[in-house]
Amino acid sequence: MSSHTSNEIHTDPKCFTGLDVYAVAGNPISHSKSPLIHHEYAKQANQAMHYGRLQPELDGFADAAKHFFASGGKGMNVTVPFKLDAQAFADQLTMRAQLAGAVNTLWIQDGKIYGDNTDGAGLVRDLLAQGIALHTARILLIGAGGAARGVIGPLLEQSPKCLVIANRSPEKANELVQIFAGLASSKEVALESRSLLNLESPEKTPYSFDLVINATAAGLSDQSPLSPAALINIFTPSSFAYDMVYGKTTAFMQQALQRGARISDGLGMLVEQAADAFLLWRGAELAQFIRPRAVLAQLRS
Repeated sequence: MSSHTSNEIHTDPKCFTGLDVYAVAGNPISHSKSPLIHHEYAKQANQAMHYGRLQPELDGFADAAKHFFASGGKGMNVTVPFKLDAQAFADQLTMRAQLAGAVNTLWIQDGKIYGDNTDGAGLVRDLLAQGIALHTARILLIGAGGAARGVIGPLLEQSPKCLVIANRSPEKANELVQIFAGLASSKEVALESRSLLNLESPEKTPYSFDLVINATAAGLSDQSPLSPAALINIFTPSSFAYDMVYGKTTAFMQQALQRGARISDGLGMLVEQAADAFLLWRGAELAQFIRPRAVLAQLRS
């Protein structure tokens, strides 16, 4: 590996005298669009800062994060596969990070490391910006891993009619229903779990959905979590299909198109969750200056 490449994926705050330094940590990380997004926000809000990449070894997140903050780093976004490591690394978690069970945003304040999860808020804002009504909607969330858990709380806060979590192993979906039962009850949302197999049965899936979110990584390998039999029960032409994977029309999105549904990838979620992180780091008052949808349009062009 050349030193040039090494610098690109191992941001050292000591190399940027006079600038506040931030980074996104993941493995792999060279493909990440986060530096571009945050540099645009810094430009819009007139902030002097540097945002780079960090690629810890798979078992080395805590050491890399410790070194980054000890060297003067101010904040870090965290992506696959380190969101659980980031949760363990933080001294103090926000309520939504506790509920999400994972951390995607870290920052240092008065010598303590704080952890938050902005993924769910980013998803909700992207959906609302695309004109998707969440209040009283029937929502199907596919997957029960960290990506799914991170968005359940913010989705429930929108008071949909129901939120059904479907997963290959229904036990994991059941676990999430139990974790979020209190919040669902307070928002009067019917929160249920299903196996992916259940979705093929009209008796077990008696209604279609307004919004279907794929929170599995199946799209990365051109797979879909949904069988052809399930599509008939799930989608109508008025449905909206959202895949958290971005940058391609996934197999899941293609299935939705075949049923006449509208589709979106997850690029808007990435841009919106980054806006939340930027404001946590630089100050909420900068919200009036940053324009996430303009940054999204730039990435899409």
